[in-house]
Amino acid sequence: MARAPVVPILAIWLSLLLALCLQVMPLADGWQVYRPEWLGLMLIYWCMRAPDRVGVFHGFVLGILMDLIEGTALGQHALIYSLLAFLCALVYPRFRAYSLVQQSALVLVLLGLVQLVAQWLRTIVGDFSIHLAFLIPSLISAFLWPWLSTMFQAFERRLAAS
Repeated sequence: MARAPVVPILAIWLSLLLALCLQVMPLADGWQVYRPEWLGLMLIYWCMRAPDRVGVFHGFVLGILMDLIEGTALGQHALIYSLLAFLCALVYPRFRAYSLVQQSALVLVLLGLVQLVAQWLRTIVGDFSIHLAFLIPSLISAFLWPWLSTMFQAFERRLAAS
């Protein structure tokens, strides 16, 4: 069986930091709801492609950075992204065997669960909301998954060839 090319840890961290920048990039007020969960997508991708190199620790560090940038309660995003990386580790063997459409459905479930926990934490902190608009980023992220996955696999092949 062909082994996936080994991607340098610097390339992984740079892609995760790029996703962090995309996640906190300012948008107009009406468009905030439609922002994909870039950091969650990248964390899922690298947890599935390199589970021995990216895991819960990376989710925790990125979550702390996200908390510091957004000014939320310290540990809120750290808990969310750590949970996402842990869930990815649980479904890793099945995820790799799925087609891109099935992977998109699983990404929708994973990000939906994480968004649900995030909404619960926001409710505890005091920002109460009763509508389900918080699930829209998960849906948009699931639609972007096949494109992102294909693009980064080509990026990995290019890095391996050079």
